[in-house]
Amino acid sequence: MHMNRFPKNFFWGGATAANQYEGGWNEGGRGPAMTDVTTGATKDTPRYMTYVLPDGSTGKYSQWGGQKPEGARYAVVDGYYYPNHIGTDFYHHYKEDIALFAEMGFKMFRMSISWSRIYPKGNEKEPNPEGLTFYRNVFTELRRYGIEPLVTISHYDTPLYIEEDLGNWQNPDTIGLFETFCHTIFEEYKDLVTYWLTFNEINSAIMMSSIVPDLPSETVAPGYVKLHNQFVASARVVKYAHENYPQFKMGCMIAGLISYPLTCDPKDMLANQEKMQNYFYYAGDVMVRGYYPAYAKKTWKNLGLDPAFFEKDAQILREGHVDFFSYSYYSTSCHTTHTEEPKDGAGNLSLGYKNPYIGYSEWGWGMDPDGLRYSLNEIWDRYQVPLMVVENGLGAIDTLEEDGSIHDPYRIEYMRGHVEAMAKAIEDGVDLIAYTPWGCIDLVSASTGEMRKRYGMIYVDMDDEGKGTLNRYKKDSFYWYKKCIESNGEDLE
Repeated sequence: MHMNRFPKNFFWGGATAANQYEGGWNEGGRGPAMTDVTTGATKDTPRYMTYVLPDGSTGKYSQWGGQKPEGARYAVVDGYYYPNHIGTDFYHHYKEDIALFAEMGFKMFRMSISWSRIYPKGNEKEPNPEGLTFYRNVFTELRRYGIEPLVTISHYDTPLYIEEDLGNWQNPDTIGLFETFCHTIFEEYKDLVTYWLTFNEINSAIMMSSIVPDLPSETVAPGYVKLHNQFVASARVVKYAHENYPQFKMGCMIAGLISYPLTCDPKDMLANQEKMQNYFYYAGDVMVRGYYPAYAKKTWKNLGLDPAFFEKDAQILREGHVDFFSYSYYSTSCHTTHTEEPKDGAGNLSLGYKNPYIGYSEWGWGMDPDGLRYSLNEIWDRYQVPLMVVENGLGAIDTLEEDGSIHDPYRIEYMRGHVEAMAKAIEDGVDLIAYTPWGCIDLVSASTGEMRKRYGMIYVDMDDEGKGTLNRYKKDSFYWYKKCIESNGEDLE
C-alpha cells in the first residue's frame, strides 16, 4: 500500500440537493418549485406533475413526456403524495445532520440553495430575509466544524413562476433573474462560501435524445436553446464573481455520461466518440475552454438551429469560463451501431447496452470503478483544471435492524472500488481535489421520488409514503467512510 496517495488537503465529503433533502417547502417564505407539484413514483411508474384547470377540476401528466393542458395551472392536489415537500427535512435537522457529517470527518459538504427560498417567484425586487438567514445559519454551522461548503446555485430548482409563466430557460429574460439571485447570495455569503457550482448537471437539458431514439428535431432543439441561455447565465456570473470576489472558485457541474464502444468495430468507436462529444464534452468545452467546440456546428445544422444564435455570445462565454471541473459519476454504459435491441443498461440520465465485464445494481446501473479512473484521466488531459467528483454512490434498499444498525456491505464495496480508482488516477497525474459522494444522508430519489432507493451513509427513517420518525441512524458505511477520511483514503478495509 502506498502512503498518502491523496493530497493532504483533499476535500472528502458528501453531496445533497435542496429539492431532495431540505423540505420545509412552504415554510420561511419559500415559494414553490416544479418538484413541489411532482408526485412520488416507483422504478416502473412515472412521477406525475399535477395541475388544476380553470373550472377547478384537477389532473396530472407523466414526467416522461406528458404535457399540461391549455389553461391549466400547476397545483398541489389533495390525494397525492409529494415527497419533495419534506425531503428528509434538513430544514429542521441541519444542526444534527452537520454534527453527523463532522463526526464522519467531512472537509467539504456539497449542498444547493433553493432559488425560491431566496426569491419566492424569482422576479422580486428584494430577497426573502428568512431564506437568507436560513442558509447563513447552515454555512455558519458548517464553518464551526471546519467544513467547506460547496454550493450548487441551481440544482433542478427553478422557481415555479419562472417555469410556468416566463417559459423557464427558453426565455433569455431568465438570465437576468438568475444574475440577480447570484449577486444576492455572493454578497450575502462572501465570507462563508468560497466554492460555487453554477448549474447542476447542466448537460441534462439535452439528454432526452440520448435516451429516446429518433426524437424529432423540434423536440430536441429547444434543449440546446435552453442550454445556451444557461451557458450565458453561468458565464456572466462567473465573470462577475471573478471581478468582485477574487477569492471565489467557480466551477461547472456536468452529468458524467461516460460510455464505451460495445465492440472494437471502428464504427462503434466513432459512434461512441460522437456520443461523448454531444452529451458530455459539449457542455464541458464551453464552460471550461470558453467557446463552442467545432463539432457543435454539425449538431446545430442537424437540428436546423441557426449558428448565429449561439455565436452572438462568444465574448461573454470566453470571459466567464470556470476555474474547476466537477461531475457526477455513477456508472458507464456501452454504445453500438450493431443492433436494434432495446437498451438494457440504465444509468443516471442515460441508457446504453450492458457491459459483460462489469456488475449491475438492483436498479440496473453498471458498477465500474475503472470507468472513473478512465474518465478522470480523459477529462484532466482535455482541460488541465482541478477536478472534483461531486456525485458518486450506490442506490440500494437498506434494512434498519432492531438494534438501530444498518448493514450495507454493498455500499462499502462500491465506495472502496471508487476511492481506489481515484487514488490510481491521482498517481496517473490527475489533479483531483475533492470527492463528495451523492446522498451522504438518505434523501428523496430525483428520478422516482422513492425513499427506498437509498444512497446515504446515514439512514433516515422515512418510507415511500412519507411515514416515519425522520430519526437518523448510522449505517456501517458511516464508520467505513469515517476511517477512510481519517486515513486520507489509505484504510479502506
